[in-house]
Amino acid sequence: MWMTLYSQENNQIMFEEFKKVMAQEFDTSDMGLISYYLGIEVKQIEDGIFISQQAYARELLKKLNMLDCNPTNTPMECGVKLSKEEEGVRKVDQTLFRSLVGSLRYLTCTRPDILFLVGLISRYMENPTEIYMKVAKRILRYLRGTLEYGMFYSASDEFKLMGYCDSDYAGDIDDRKSTTGFVFFLGNNAIFWCSKKQPIVTLSTCEAEYVDVTTCACHTIWLKILLKELHFEQVESTKIMMDNKSAIALAKNPVFHDRSKHIETKYHFIRQCIENMHVEVEYVKSVDQVADIFTRPLKYDAFQKLRIMIGIGRLSSLKENVKNKFDS
Repeated sequence: MWMTLYSQENNQIMFEEFKKVMAQEFDTSDMGLISYYLGIEVKQIEDGIFISQQAYARELLKKLNMLDCNPTNTPMECGVKLSKEEEGVRKVDQTLFRSLVGSLRYLTCTRPDILFLVGLISRYMENPTEIYMKVAKRILRYLRGTLEYGMFYSASDEFKLMGYCDSDYAGDIDDRKSTTGFVFFLGNNAIFWCSKKQPIVTLSTCEAEYVDVTTCACHTIWLKILLKELHFEQVESTKIMMDNKSAIALAKNPVFHDRSKHIETKYHFIRQCIENMHVEVEYVKSVDQVADIFTRPLKYDAFQKLRIMIGIGRLSSLKENVKNKFDS
């Protein structure tokens, strides 16, 4: 508690000094606590901060005439695969499809639960068809049922950085490239997330995870530098959690030449990070791998569990989850 009050006091002093400096350089006006910014709604309460884009999502649904659509409990059916080689399928308006994808992309600022699916349909903007539009509208139907959802950042005195990373091996059936997904937590709160297709074709699940954890390590270094600038220096090595023991062994043991000599040199950066104690790679069970939500469509139970773990839901339920976590 003392650390929390001390941190809040320091932050208040820093904010006041920042406002004075800005007022000396620019014409400014103090409008009090932020409540709305570029489509992002901010609710600041005693327990923390809740951010959402409910009004933005509602306008998007209204634009596509889907305010009265039937909601779904997941943004995509589990097991669905998309391909560019679909034949005999009617084309759709490119401008409309690209506008929809761009709008959904902005929603991922507060709704990382749709990040993977938005990234997936982004791969087909060059030649959109009814199939891809149907997938995009499924995301909208999911948003219709979760309009009130957002992210809750609870007040805490825990500022330890931790990452989770995962990959979907050869998930793209067109070029057989894997999807990298990772998320970073500062204490209990998710602060950075990513889902993107890997730039190379990997030859095994182990190699895909190895490339994934190296990418995650690079972002770890960047985040640690940024946090140091913000006076939240991470002195200890940052833990990166992954669910592939072979990739962990490969990252920790530089002697595995036969298994890794074909991998591009830049992806061996993870070994140097571990040696210099910048990061520490540890195993986590697949059922607790938070980054799984950024790599593939999931069944409802798994999707709901991971969505809660990254802090997405209604404000009332998220506050209760945080309360229970602290009570335990």
